[in-house]
Amino acid sequence: MSNFLYLCRKYEFISIYPYMKKFLLDLTVTENIRLNASYVLLKLTSQSVLPEMLPGQFAELRVDGSSTTFLRRPISINYVDKLRNEVWFLIQIVGDGTRRLAEAIQGEIINVIMPLGNSFTIPSNPSDKLLLVGGGVGTAPMLYLGEQLVKNGSKPTFLLGARSDKDLLQLAEFRKYGDVYTTTEDGSHGEKGYVTQHSILNSMEFEQIYTCGPKPMMVAVAKYAKTNQIKCEASLENMMACGVGACLCCVENTTEGHLCVCTEGPIFDINKLLWQI
Repeated sequence: MSNFLYLCRKYEFISIYPYMKKFLLDLTVTENIRLNASYVLLKLTSQSVLPEMLPGQFAELRVDGSSTTFLRRPISINYVDKLRNEVWFLIQIVGDGTRRLAEAIQGEIINVIMPLGNSFTIPSNPSDKLLLVGGGVGTAPMLYLGEQLVKNGSKPTFLLGARSDKDLLQLAEFRKYGDVYTTTEDGSHGEKGYVTQHSILNSMEFEQIYTCGPKPMMVAVAKYAKTNQIKCEASLENMMACGVGACLCCVENTTEGHLCVCTEGPIFDINKLLWQI
């Protein structure tokens, strides 16, 4: 057995200890919804009450039945339905591992380590104007964040970007928690262009911005926030192989040195990131 696989198994075992606040769970698929050719929404449940999860955290899903996939896949927590005891995962199909997860059927068991990582900051002042910016699969953590912000008394505004209208996901769900604005690169929905070109950025003022998506998009959002002296948190999507800081695949250079995104993040204040902003 390689040292890396040994570490993965070792940390998987340690993860079940309560003081780690991580759980190794066999979850059951309740629903698999095909959103489009590239995305599915997996809803999973447990026989016991699911652990507490915070917006911005993620999970490591084991991939069974794939001869080419040996590592778990890190997936953002999309939403937590406490009434149905369900956790949702938005899966983008990009390779054999995510393709196998996208094929999961109702009743199938998926082994999950969760919750992992830190979380977005909930503002102490609910009246703060909050902007949630997501691009592509980076819109996933924004849904649960929006719901939690509403529970805190806030009314968030969502700005979601995609290549075309077919790639804009869960709009009806987002509209339950706030106003939704969109951009598409081809102009098929909302304003044409990128999220940082949307007119809302010139017509409204915000006290806090949250963002997740492709790095160039987040860098542009961070630059806008810094220029306008707006607090901003970014959810990084560095490659994560283990999720517990053992493999060092996801290291990010910050003002505090090289940090593992999976354990010290994935949420970072943009002022700690050594981006060119």
